[in-house]
Amino acid sequence: MLIETNVTSAFGLASANISGDWVIRDQQIEEFEITRGKTEMRKQKGFSLIELLIVVAIILIIAAIAIPNLLRARMAANESSAVGSIRTLNTAEITYNSTYPTVGFAVTMAQLGGPAGATCVATSAASCLIDSVLTLGTKSGYLFAATTGTAGATVPQTNYNVYGNPVTPNQTGIRSFCSFEDAVVRATTAASALTSCDGSIVPMS
Repeated sequence: MLIETNVTSAFGLASANISGDWVIRDQQIEEFEITRGKTEMRKQKGFSLIELLIVVAIILIIAAIAIPNLLRARMAANESSAVGSIRTLNTAEITYNSTYPTVGFAVTMAQLGGPAGATCVATSAASCLIDSVLTLGTKSGYLFAATTGTAGATVPQTNYNVYGNPVTPNQTGIRSFCSFEDAVVRATTAASALTSCDGSIVPMS
């Protein structure tokens, strides 16, 4: 009986020690897994420097492609608006000449327009035939003017010139546009700005 008790107690103690070791090891493994998981989560936050550089490079490539196209589209829109303004000025000149035959054609933008922000009362000095923005001479990246086509201040005025030049050449527009009493819109890419219009400037195609 004594031997059996000793053996039993011996095995019981061994089992207890083995069981305790496994508990400690399980706790250590669990703590290790938790620590590793937290470390991996920390590593996954944010982007690496290479990833950020790749994103920046892609953005720069897209910008290099898109910006020139945007500028060309803007210049094309400005030129289209300028052509429309020259046609408006032609119509205004013909109407002005019919309304004030003793004066003839208008030779200033002020004669074709009217005061900004006020009720326009049509007179030969301000006929209210164009809007106040165009009257001031700057619209959609272009500078506009109206002048006489003949020397001197003859009345009635039988000639007129209207023309528009880009505010900043090759940025707000490439071509300059003009017209005179034949009402044909003409265009040129000459380096110098237009100050008059005649048959030497080819009609716009």
